[in-house]
Amino acid sequence: MWEEQLNAAIEAGIAAIEGILKIYNTDFDVEIKDDNSPVTLADKNADKAIREHLHKCFPDYAFLTEESTDDLSRLNNDYVWIVDPVDGTKDFVAKDGGFTTNIALAYKHEAVVGVVVVPLTGEIYYAAKGMGAFYRHNGETKRIHVNDKLDNLIVYKSVFHSKPNEEEMYEKYKDRIAKIEKWGSALKPCRIAQGLGELSYRLSDGTKEWDTAASQVIVEQAGGIFLDTKGQRIMYNREDVHNRIGYVICNRIENFLL
Repeated sequence: MWEEQLNAAIEAGIAAIEGILKIYNTDFDVEIKDDNSPVTLADKNADKAIREHLHKCFPDYAFLTEESTDDLSRLNNDYVWIVDPVDGTKDFVAKDGGFTTNIALAYKHEAVVGVVVVPLTGEIYYAAKGMGAFYRHNGETKRIHVNDKLDNLIVYKSVFHSKPNEEEMYEKYKDRIAKIEKWGSALKPCRIAQGLGELSYRLSDGTKEWDTAASQVIVEQAGGIFLDTKGQRIMYNREDVHNRIGYVICNRIENFLL
């Protein structure tokens, strides 16, 4: 039932690419926001392009985006687009390619549509509730699914945001872990959904709804696990947008290691 919304989200993500790369390929300025996070003109351009496209398609839906003022009126709407126009701005600033554009739709607090676009490569990961998860690149689309590995795990950690308590987990389960790789932004959960890795931790309050909503749909529809550190599914369109207690992403519930 979410095909129309999913297609609109994919179109919006593609529409944002040009404005993002136009800034990426220049000596752009970096602003520091009140929360000490960086923002560039690419974030703002992409936010505008995505909002305009989605509002044209679904004028009655509300928005929660990283780069727009949140007046909480969205709490009265069953349908809320949750958008991070450039997830991984530190990766963007470092020009390492590890940034994404994340677009999700929450319906009655559940994330039901998720699109993650990799602007630098044109890769698109997408999913909708009950429809499965997919990967599109160079004109080819294939359905994706997590793998079944229970040992020799590949763990994905953040390039810029790894915390000591996460390092403790790597040490605690070193007999189960074969390799630890650094990947930016929503690339970590998407690679797990694609069957390329098995486990990723974020054991801090440093993320918000727009960091996780899209990739949660993709992981879940690919058969994977995306739970907070109490073992509960993350719900959306909350008054407090912070993911306060962190989360664990894995291919199988047996690998929900805490």
